[in-house]
Amino acid sequence: MSKLDVLTPQNCQMIFIDHQPQMAFGVQSIDRQVLKNNVVALAKAAKVFNIPTTITTVETESFSGHTYPELLAVFPDHPLLERTSMNSWDDQKVRDALAKNGQKKVVVSGLWTEVCNNTFSFGAMAEGGYEIYMVADASGGTSKEAHDYSMQRMIQAGVVPVTWQQVMLEWQRDWARRDTYDAVMAIVREHSGAYGMGVDYAYTMVHKAPERVEHGPKLDPVAAG
Repeated sequence: MSKLDVLTPQNCQMIFIDHQPQMAFGVQSIDRQVLKNNVVALAKAAKVFNIPTTITTVETESFSGHTYPELLAVFPDHPLLERTSMNSWDDQKVRDALAKNGQKKVVVSGLWTEVCNNTFSFGAMAEGGYEIYMVADASGGTSKEAHDYSMQRMIQAGVVPVTWQQVMLEWQRDWARRDTYDAVMAIVREHSGAYGMGVDYAYTMVHKAPERVEHGPKLDPVAAG
């Protein structure tokens, strides 16, 4: 495998690490609502492209709380691989799940960048021979410095930094791929901010597509007085 390879639905797998409330409470490197938006968007994209996906949790009952319900709603049948270790690589269930999925390129979204993401990446690379693609805007650290320097440390070790929309569009690659086009555009319209608003505008105003939601009647202007 080469880092020059573009990510495809066939050459990678996905892992979400510890997207739980107590972990999110400590995040200061990114707005936490933006973080959750990005995580859920990435999860929806992984589902659209049938990316093998692993979800890990740590100390759910005693400390961290339950995984974002919006993330669980995307993968309602996935097992949650509970751990005590901060490092997912230390848990045999996680190693077995990655090995079963088979692909050596692993796309990672997790909390916190400087702990769980770092240690998992180094272990998976050193002992498992995996290539790690760290989704920087679907991960968070306890400060901007903690996140940024952890990303730099991982990059120095060979981790590839990516963002959630970049990953999704690499999976799509060609807008002529109609089997996933509509689903990808639905994710864009809901989760991609101004880009999504622009797509809504183009669909409805230029191409005269119906609006995404039904709503009440639009009443004509009436001058007051």
